[in-house]
Amino acid sequence: MSRLLPFLLYFHFVIVLCNAQGFKNPIIEGFHPDPSVCKVGDDFYLVNSSFAYFPGVPIFHSKDLVNWEQIGHCLTRESQLNLQNAGISEGIYAPTLRYHKGVFYMVSTNVSHKGNFLVYTEDPKGEWSEPIWLEQKGIDPSLFFEGGKCYTVNPDNQIYLSEIDSKSGEQLSEPIPIWSGTGGRYPEAPHIYKKDDWYFLLLSEGGKEYGHTVTIARSRNIEGPYEPNPKNPILTHIGVETQTSPIQGTGHGDFAKAEDGS
Repeated sequence: MSRLLPFLLYFHFVIVLCNAQGFKNPIIEGFHPDPSVCKVGDDFYLVNSSFAYFPGVPIFHSKDLVNWEQIGHCLTRESQLNLQNAGISEGIYAPTLRYHKGVFYMVSTNVSHKGNFLVYTEDPKGEWSEPIWLEQKGIDPSLFFEGGKCYTVNPDNQIYLSEIDSKSGEQLSEPIPIWSGTGGRYPEAPHIYKKDDWYFLLLSEGGKEYGHTVTIARSRNIEGPYEPNPKNPILTHIGVETQTSPIQGTGHGDFAKAEDGS
């Protein structure tokens, strides 16, 4: 008993410490790949790929980035989500969720039907608009809003930037290539952010499964040239030290700013 009591006290201390730190992984269990997140006020919202499943693009809500509740789906009608003849790994790829002036936007690719599109709503728990189909090619599009303009960022062997009308989808400028990544195959899932007068471009590279990585570059101009982080990749489990981890294929990421500035 004298040996058991210190162990029990230590075990209790570890449990209390873990609870105090506030989370354990996975924060969302099950099949929820390719997360994209945005912050609105005190609330965080997150979406995931849904591939050939209907309804499409589950959306979650959280106040602390730890405890998440699913509040619905972005694509709940057949008119929004045509999955006829879609294979199990086809359908909806890598959505991006963004918020601008009272409106939520979700942009994604239906690889089995017409390509890139966006939907929007003022209430993420409610119904979303009919799809607005985009001219931009490739997969995994993202949106970036600045100065009254809306940009799409599209992968198609490299990353392209173009301005669009966020309500009609009309292309307002020709796509221009801005970065090809660090040399990994399939540069995809791009996101642009602006901080301290720098534009940051986040990518997924390396293909699926074990080669997946997240890389980042920066520029003073949204059109580039983009300078890669010398410490790329900034997220991956491709290395020897993580080869036995049960978590693999870590290759899609997104940023949101917390209340404390982190």
